[in-house]
Amino acid sequence: MQRRNDDEFAAFAAASHERLRRTAYLICGDWHRASDITQEALIRVYVAWPRLDRRGGLLAYARRAVVNVSIDQSRKLSSTEVPAASDERAASPYDLAGEISERQALLQALGTLPPRQRACVVLRYFEDLPVAEVADHLRVSEGTVKSQTARALDTLRTRVAEQTREDLLVTGEGGH
Repeated sequence: MQRRNDDEFAAFAAASHERLRRTAYLICGDWHRASDITQEALIRVYVAWPRLDRRGGLLAYARRAVVNVSIDQSRKLSSTEVPAASDERAASPYDLAGEISERQALLQALGTLPPRQRACVVLRYFEDLPVAEVADHLRVSEGTVKSQTARALDTLRTRVAEQTREDLLVTGEGGH
């Protein structure tokens, strides 16, 4: 019996790992942390595996685990820890012109959001989940999801616009 459960879990983990990792990346903004978050989330899924509903609830449970792990990790960061500066050689915002520059600005702005707002935006717009399901994942009310998402989107719009203006000034296209 245990062997069958392990095989089922291994198949689920293989099929969902990359999607969960992308979700984790969008929430935390770092591929290495996203890998750690995904691994921890899959460990939580494995522990709960025998009692999980196999009729479609697995991915939702795993997604909730990713969100919970990322929020838990953000709480654990010491106030003295400072994220390392990004390596400009690794991902320049000017590599493939406008599309990559916009994506980079959006990812930078997304990384500045508080964890719960970031989770709301990622689950609503990347995972394309309805408000009710996001509320269930985050264990908050639908009104909280709506207000957190609205605040996050306002912040993203402002920060992306600021970043775009800065980029234009740096490249000399600002008209000055």
